[in-house]
Amino acid sequence: MAAPSARPGQLCLVTGVTGYIGGRLVPELLRAGHRVRCLVRDPGRVRDQPWAADVEVVQADVTRPDTLPRAFEGVEVAYYLVHALGTGRDFEETDRRAAHAFAGAAEAAGTRRIVYLGGLAPAGVPEADLSPHLRSRAEVGRILLAGGVPAAHLRAAVIIGSGSASFEMLRYLTERLPVMVTPRWLHTRIQPIAVRDVLRYLVGAAGLPPDVNREFGIGGPDVLTYREMMRRYAAVAQLPHRAVLPVPVLSPALSSYWVGLVTPVPHTIARPLVESLRHEVVCRERDIAAYVPDPPEGLTGFDGAVRLALQRIRDADVSTRWSSAALPGAPSDPLPSDPDWSGGSLYQDRRGLRVAADAAMLWDVIEGIGGENGWYSFPLAWAARGWADRLLGGVGLRRGRRDPRRLRAGDALDFWRVEDIVPGKMLRLRAEMLLPGRAWLELTATPDGSGHSRYEQRALFHPHGLAGHAYWHSIAPFHALVFGGMARNIAHRAEALAGARDEERQG
Repeated sequence: MAAPSARPGQLCLVTGVTGYIGGRLVPELLRAGHRVRCLVRDPGRVRDQPWAADVEVVQADVTRPDTLPRAFEGVEVAYYLVHALGTGRDFEETDRRAAHAFAGAAEAAGTRRIVYLGGLAPAGVPEADLSPHLRSRAEVGRILLAGGVPAAHLRAAVIIGSGSASFEMLRYLTERLPVMVTPRWLHTRIQPIAVRDVLRYLVGAAGLPPDVNREFGIGGPDVLTYREMMRRYAAVAQLPHRAVLPVPVLSPALSSYWVGLVTPVPHTIARPLVESLRHEVVCRERDIAAYVPDPPEGLTGFDGAVRLALQRIRDADVSTRWSSAALPGAPSDPLPSDPDWSGGSLYQDRRGLRVAADAAMLWDVIEGIGGENGWYSFPLAWAARGWADRLLGGVGLRRGRRDPRRLRAGDALDFWRVEDIVPGKMLRLRAEMLLPGRAWLELTATPDGSGHSRYEQRALFHPHGLAGHAYWHSIAPFHALVFGGMARNIAHRAEALAGARDEERQG
């Protein structure tokens, strides 16, 4: 997939490794023969990655310049794959400061090259008229190009790959709407690119000559309107023909809410995607091909990219998803140490049951929670909470799971995230729904010495202000129904599986 670099064995620093592109770039760099150092704020987020043992992990933060010198020691190529979108109204200033800090640290360390993946800008449109998202991406590119280290700013439009936010938006809009309500941006011409070609260009950029310091447009072989993309997706996915109803007054802001209701992508993420489609985004040059030649079979076309993405989804082989990155604004603090925590109120709901199944069987049920399997209690209550979160701008329940059977630290799981997991023993989830506080759910399986097991469940909530206390007390009457039902149903499910297994053995 990835293009071989002219200088294999280089030490590459990769940021954004918990995100969609960064998490896929790391193994591609390793396959190309490079050494990889991952810059992360929380090393625990990459602990369970299949490539974790093959990389060096450095804890640092691009918004804190004092943490960067150690991360850049000996680095030859640095990949900048982070942005501050959604961190607040001043995200453009945050992006600006982070880019300056990154460029400065690279120059001080003698880094040979910076590679940055940004958005493709429309031709002839003043930067002031661009969305804040695209405007900030463009400014970051200029900052890196103006630094003391040669930089390559790769600019892509819509990236098509299993789990990408753009692909999920396209997929669900097409699959769930046999009659498509079409705002004006569905008629905009776009040059999509397969994620495998994006990764190929990123790896190949590590071998660019030292005198190359410029932008490159990267795109696939097809130029389509979004409407054509939806129709071609339907054809590849073998869906019935989709009718189209034009609604020219649907603004990008309203469209993002519409996308948020129809697809798993929340409107906070959908809005910059929609805004980037207001103007034509087509490559004006293909100069990158002079340095990273096309593969013998050519670049992947739109239909091929969709076919590959759908196959990955069917095979449950989606390595990263748009939700791999933490939701902007979501709480990221780990569970406060207990039992002696001095940080204020920490409400808890504890449940425990003896389970007539071994701990391994109980763990399979625990690890299978969420997504298509649900939450083992009062589905209407979970659905209502998910819809309330969506309407308030949160992620709701529809993020689902990356893998239907296995979880790893950092995975998104509906409106939770896996904060920690000890396979076979403990699963701790941190809430990313909108709450007046921080919440965790911890599930454990322990052998009881008799061939059966003990199930323990803790729901914890650290309130923020009076609203947080009021929230906990308002939902307390429902705990027995929701959390009590969850504990009983998990136990019953494990016992049913154990019974079925015993019947098979006897049969």
